[in-house]
Amino acid sequence: MGALRITLTIIFILVSVALSAIVLMQEGKSAGLGVISGAAETYWGKNKGRSIEGKLEKITKILVVAFMLIAILLNMNLF
Repeated sequence: MGALRITLTIIFILVSVALSAIVLMQEGKSAGLGVISGAAETYWGKNKGRSIEGKLEKITKILVVAFMLIAILLNMNLF
């Protein structure tokens, strides 16, 4: 059981580092709002899932769920 705990801890550290990097790669929500008065925002809003920003958001959500689940598992002291 000790090997499983060590493996989960290593995965937890990797998820933490990846989550930090992905969050830092995202741009702010207010970036570019005053420049084009929202015309480009409606276009990117429709295709947000296909854009790089949309993919970063999806990856962030997946990593957050993985982070929370692993943190709960490690905190339960089952192993």
